[in-house]
Amino acid sequence: MTELEQSVVDAIDLDGLVETLSELIAFESCDGREVEIQQHVARLLEEIGMETDVWEIDIPALERDPFYSAEIERARALGVVGTRGGDRGPTLILNGHVDVVPAGQIERWTTEPFRAAVRDGRVYGRGAADTKGGLSCAIHAVRALTICGVELHGSVTIQSVAGEEDGGLGTLAAIVRGHTGDGAIVLEPTQLIVAPAQAGALSFRITIPGKAAHGALRTEGVDPLEKFGLIFDALRGLERRRNERLRHPLFADTELPYPICVGRFYGGVWASTVAEAMVLQGRYGVGVGESCDDAREELENAIATAAKRDPWLREQPPTVEWWGARFEPAGIPADDPLVTTLSDSLAAITGQTTRIQGMPYGADMNLLVNRGKTPAVIFGPGDVRTAHAPDESVPIAELEAATKTLALTILRFCRTYG
Repeated sequence: MTELEQSVVDAIDLDGLVETLSELIAFESCDGREVEIQQHVARLLEEIGMETDVWEIDIPALERDPFYSAEIERARALGVVGTRGGDRGPTLILNGHVDVVPAGQIERWTTEPFRAAVRDGRVYGRGAADTKGGLSCAIHAVRALTICGVELHGSVTIQSVAGEEDGGLGTLAAIVRGHTGDGAIVLEPTQLIVAPAQAGALSFRITIPGKAAHGALRTEGVDPLEKFGLIFDALRGLERRRNERLRHPLFADTELPYPICVGRFYGGVWASTVAEAMVLQGRYGVGVGESCDDAREELENAIATAAKRDPWLREQPPTVEWWGARFEPAGIPADDPLVTTLSDSLAAITGQTTRIQGMPYGADMNLLVNRGKTPAVIFGPGDVRTAHAPDESVPIAELEAATKTLALTILRFCRTYG
């Protein structure tokens, strides 16, 4: 590293970073309640010398965009973007979301979900990894540049976005407002792996019809639960075939890049009545380079084919609906300048060879690449295995390494010097 790069890296305040993350965890920013935390992040961006763009997102207008998807109805949503630097070089976007999934059963946590706890070298709390940790890293990377008085030829922007967990409303709004760039780092938890590709994900609903009857006359009805096995086997077979066919070199070390998960199933209206229907809701992985329309058609055909093997379902076929969050797959070349700059910066900080591979989950990278036409990668501290789970946490060592890497990447990508 150069003397300037070393001075910026040395200016990063690790205690302040943990404090900022703790502040963000304290906001219960789930179920569409994101306005208050967005206002807080806007103040943080102003404090580190960034020019902020804070606006009320016109949700009805945004709903008309073909890339829009959401599961939560919001009365309000704020867009927050901070910018620092000049216009004589490339623009680098650091994108992190403030919304989190609900805490779930509180008794399964060993800490309070919305009160940060620091122990065993980790920060615990909902959003610690996904992605309040990454967003805090971005804020403190830019803060270090400000402390050192760095002047950028290009510019760095921090996009603090709402609605990522249910489809990407905030990132889409930022793109529509004109906040695009020459490269973007989406700060999802990757364990410091640099990911130039992400799988897609679609939400589906399958309704298996039955025939209602009094429970005392069960045999006069048709129990949809008895048909579940046929449909579930069809989904597992489809999953196997798709993962064998949709191979990608960046997912070579991923056991199941494109899973089909049934996360919710329900049916019936009365305990002593044969259910009229059974409903399955789930997540459908989409391959990099695959059309979402083609992926939908393949699932619909698999269910229709399976139904033909059953006399009842042949006459009363299951229905497939597509609803809720939609994440298209996305990818950029592994030798893109953004990938190489970030990878080299990480190696300079850690002294280790950078791991480069795809991520099997959907993220806002897809909107930046496909809608914003901005090359993007996913990179951040933490393990996605802890996200959405009790005792979500992030290693402090990864927070530090990620912040230093982001600071170094900004210096090199935005061309601080010739």
